[in-house]
Amino acid sequence: MSDTVRRFTVGADDEGVRLDRWFKRHMPEVGFATVSRWARTGQLRVDGRRADPAQHLAAGQQLRVPPAASAVTSAARGARAALPLSAEQHALAVSLVIAETPAALVLNKPPGLATQGGSGTHEHVDRLLDAWRPEGGARPRLVHRLDKDTSGVLLIARTPGSAAHFAKAFATRATRKFYWALVAGVPSPDAGEIDLPLAKQPGSGGEKMMVDKSGEGQTARSRYRVIERAGNRAAWVELQPLTGRTHQLRVHMAAIGHPIVGDGKYGGPDAFLTGSISRKMHLHARRLVVPAPGNGAPIDVTAELPEHFAASMAQLGFDPALGAPPPAPVPDRKRAEKTAARAHAKQYRKARRGERRARGEVASPKPRR
Repeated sequence: MSDTVRRFTVGADDEGVRLDRWFKRHMPEVGFATVSRWARTGQLRVDGRRADPAQHLAAGQQLRVPPAASAVTSAARGARAALPLSAEQHALAVSLVIAETPAALVLNKPPGLATQGGSGTHEHVDRLLDAWRPEGGARPRLVHRLDKDTSGVLLIARTPGSAAHFAKAFATRATRKFYWALVAGVPSPDAGEIDLPLAKQPGSGGEKMMVDKSGEGQTARSRYRVIERAGNRAAWVELQPLTGRTHQLRVHMAAIGHPIVGDGKYGGPDAFLTGSISRKMHLHARRLVVPAPGNGAPIDVTAELPEHFAASMAQLGFDPALGAPPPAPVPDRKRAEKTAARAHAKQYRKARRGERRARGEVASPKPRR
């Protein structure tokens, strides 16, 4: 490792990013604890001044980073380096791509493949991202997730700058997401909005969500539209999550008495249809519309149904052509930018308050005359 102090210039792609997130983007081998220690001891500086991990950076600022030898990396603690992809994994990664732009890759994620790893999960989309890493370039990044058993459109950012752009677009709800689902029974009325707050279910280890009207739950809103029905047995619905809570669509549909077919976690036995209908989850991220970086046309991608979902549609007599939606309106870029600017200003004010508290600065009372 080098024992020389390193200096970096903040690029335009990192305008407004937090210092700790800058390290996650450009020096992922340096953990948050190390960044905090460097800041606490004055070794980490921005434009010559002591830095705070939570402060936001501006393009052109100069970072002084301690020598690499002073970083306690995961590799130094004996963690194994990521193994190279096998030929089969590389082929799988390539087969998932349904659209490409200079800023993004768009995949059609199959059901059963996790988006990210976890306890006992070794095969996942994040593991495959090295298949698209340019030689000497940045590794592509996930900017949103789909549940393991949910299929469909998954957007991957090619660069740190596009990752920041897309993450902001999802956070400010400048995207439009359309899901197709088969549900047990037929919702009434044929279209509506579900507004039920959600929270983690106690005792589930955070793995299961529930409706929580106590005032502690997070706001969650979803739209549904019945496209076609198979008598009173099942319905094919289009779903739009207006917020982005964990398992939101699954919990909401179960809460109104029409669980997604195959979702035993939230629907129990009622989520399974008799006969030859697959017991797999019937929830598919059909279409995604998201603003592109710069002034380009929005990225608008549709993903084909997985085999089990298409087979169930045919068995129930549903015609996929009926699901073609009208062209989605272009997301309001100016509104999204204003929302993002307000969020950035709020974060900046909080960071400044944190800096003042860290220095022990308090408002002095005015002297009495």
